[in-house]
Amino acid sequence: MKTVLMVAEKPSLAQSIAKILSRGNLNSRKGLNGVCSVHEYAGTFLRQNVRFKVTSVCGHVMTLDFIGKYNNWDKVDPAELFSKAPTEKKEANPKLNMVKFLQVEGRGIDYIVLWLDCDKEGENICFEVLDAIKPVMNIPRGNERVVYRAKFSAITDTDISKAMNQLGEPNRNEALSVDARQELDLRVGCAFTRYSKNIYIKHSETPGLIFNNQVAS
Repeated sequence: MKTVLMVAEKPSLAQSIAKILSRGNLNSRKGLNGVCSVHEYAGTFLRQNVRFKVTSVCGHVMTLDFIGKYNNWDKVDPAELFSKAPTEKKEANPKLNMVKFLQVEGRGIDYIVLWLDCDKEGENICFEVLDAIKPVMNIPRGNERVVYRAKFSAITDTDISKAMNQLGEPNRNEALSVDARQELDLRVGCAFTRYSKNIYIKHSETPGLIFNNQVAS
C-alpha cells in the first residue's frame, strides 16, 4: 500500500485536516520533535487505497543568514553586506529538529500533499518542506506526479474536502519572490543597524554605554 504524506503549516491545522478527511477515524502520535503530531488513517488517493499521514511544520523551516565571518560586527564594513557577503539557509529553529522530523516521516512515502497557508509565505514554506522530503521519498515511476498543493480558504468540512478534490501544484515563482524579499530584508536591515551603531560609537561622548553590540538605555 502506498503512503501519502500531507503537511500543514501548524499542528492545530494538521489535526483539523486529518479529522475532517478521515471523518474522525484516525490514530495520532507525537513526532520525534515532541511538538508536531502525526495523524494516520486509511483512505483512497488517485483511485487507489493508501495510507495517509498528516503532520505539520511550525511556520518556516529555514531562515536566511550571512555566513559566519560576516556576522562579526567589528570586522565587517556594513557596505559589504550589500554585495560581497554570501548568505546561507539555516534551520529557523534548530531546537525543533524540523528537517530531521520531516525526513523521518517522509522516508519511503509515495506522494506529498502540501497544505501550507495560501499566500506567498505558504508557497515558500512548501519548497522548504520539499527540499527536506524529496531526497527520502520513493523514486517516482517515469513522469508520475508525486507533489500536490491544496488550496483552501477556511477550515470547514466543505472547503477542506473541496481542496482535496482539486489539488494543484505549488507556485515556485511566488516562493522565489519571498526568497528575494528575505534577502533584501537581511541585507538592508543588518547594514543599517551596523552602520547606525558605528556612527553612534564614533560620535558618542559616553562610549562606555556600548557593550556586547547593544546600546544601554
